[in-house]
Amino acid sequence: MEKHLKQQPSTCIKVVAFGPESTGKTTLSRQLARHYNTVWVPEYAREYLQNKWNNERKTCEPKDLLPIAMGQMKLENVLAKKTDTVLICDTDLLETKVYSEAYYLGSCDPLLEKYALENTYDLYFLTYIDTSWEADDLRDKPNQRGQMFESFQNELLKQKRPFILLKGDRKERLKTAISHIDKLLKEKQNVLG
Repeated sequence: MEKHLKQQPSTCIKVVAFGPESTGKTTLSRQLARHYNTVWVPEYAREYLQNKWNNERKTCEPKDLLPIAMGQMKLENVLAKKTDTVLICDTDLLETKVYSEAYYLGSCDPLLEKYALENTYDLYFLTYIDTSWEADDLRDKPNQRGQMFESFQNELLKQKRPFILLKGDRKERLKTAISHIDKLLKEKQNVLG
C-alpha cells in the first residue's frame, strides 16, 4: 500500500493549488496547464466522491481517505512522466490531511499523514476565499470558509512549505501564479546551465 502513496522521482517542477473548497483551484490549474502547454493533475477525490454520492447517496467517510490518496498519487505519478517542465496539481495529500483533520475530529490515518509530509512540491498556491461559493453535491461548508482557510494556511506554515497567497479575480490570480512559476523555471534553467 505504501508504494501507492509515494511520490515517484521526476524532473519537472511541481506546483499545487491548495485551499478550501470552491476557491478556484481547478480553474487555476486548467489555466496554468493551458498557459504552459503542460498537463495538470485533477483532484481525484471529486471523481471518487461524486461516484459514491451517485451510487450510494453517501458522503466521504474516514475509510475513503486512503483510496482517495492512492488514486491522487497514481494520477500524479503517471502525469509527472508526461512533462519535464511544470506539473500543475489541483491538490495533494497535504490537502487530504487537512480535510481529514477538519472533518474527523483532528485525526488522520498515520499512513496518509506520513506521505502527506514526505511528498514534496516546489510551490503551493494558497487560494483565498474571495471567490463566489458554488454549491454542488460534494461541497458542504459555505459558512466555514474562513475557518477552513485558516486550517490550510496554518498547515502550510507548520510544515514550512513554500507558498504564495492568491487573491483577486481569475486574471489577477493567474498573473501572480505565472510570475512565480516563471521564476522557478528560470532558476531551474540556471541550475541546468
